[in-house]
Amino acid sequence: MTETKGKLEDDVDALYRLPLAEFTAARNTLAGRLKHGGRGNEADFVKALVKPSISAWAVNQLYWKHREAFDRLIATGERFRQAQTSRPARKVADMRGALDARRETLSHVLDLATALLRDAGHNPTPDTIRRVTATLQAMSVYAFIPDTPRPGRLTRDVDPPGFESLASLIPGTSMTERTKEPARVTQSQESGRAATSRRRKAESAADVRQLEETRQARIAAAKVSLQETRGLLIQARARAQSLEAAQKKAYAEAKDAQKLRREAEERFGKARAASEDAARHAQSIAAKVEQAAKAVEDAKRTVEKASKELEKIFRESPAR
Repeated sequence: MTETKGKLEDDVDALYRLPLAEFTAARNTLAGRLKHGGRGNEADFVKALVKPSISAWAVNQLYWKHREAFDRLIATGERFRQAQTSRPARKVADMRGALDARRETLSHVLDLATALLRDAGHNPTPDTIRRVTATLQAMSVYAFIPDTPRPGRLTRDVDPPGFESLASLIPGTSMTERTKEPARVTQSQESGRAATSRRRKAESAADVRQLEETRQARIAAAKVSLQETRGLLIQARARAQSLEAAQKKAYAEAKDAQKLRREAEERFGKARAASEDAARHAQSIAAKVEQAAKAVEDAKRTVEKASKELEKIFRESPAR
């Protein structure tokens, strides 16, 4: 049973490795095969699988075809999480370094995604790249959280966390659960109450400091995330402008190619017409040459006949 389940998992993974245009037909074929084999529940499961969006498909292909780069991006999310546990003096610097590493890795992975889309015949539009970027950002943050979208089988875009969600991932400290100790019975109840009051004040002050440290850490995380988001926005705009320029250039080249094709077709049409005219003229000349040759033969025969007649007359003339 375990082997059968493992085979089904492999078959489903294979579906998400396919070119996007082949997904639906391959899914239906697999479901039909399972149903024919008496595995109705599995067939229903496969039949319900959703065809990925173009951006989700691109992220899936990164997972299947560029696993090393994909895993490196995911690792940057774990590095960011670990940076949140650094000592306060190092926390902001560690988080900034982790985010810089993620930004650099993300840029490389986006280049791979653009190439995958082009090689598969899809247009890597600015909107598609933006959605791929958002999903990759989300995957790098959510990778270490249970029950999150499974890489390699995405069917839709995954939204990245907002600042509040990002800050909430910081291993913050809540109010420390106090261990209640029984009040010591002393000879002076007043002294006991004073000691309890001092202890409570000390605990309250510690709680306040702890809450303030957590708040400052969350503010720092939000600032770093804001800085990263601004940087990614600048990169996305630059990438979009580059793609738009490439698209305009491609359109211009296509337009020029169409113009050259029309001109070539026009020249070919004229050349074909001239060739046909020349062929007809040649045929006409050939006919005339044939007629002239026939006239020459006729004239030749006429001359020969006249010569014979003349000779005959001379022979029949009486001698003087």
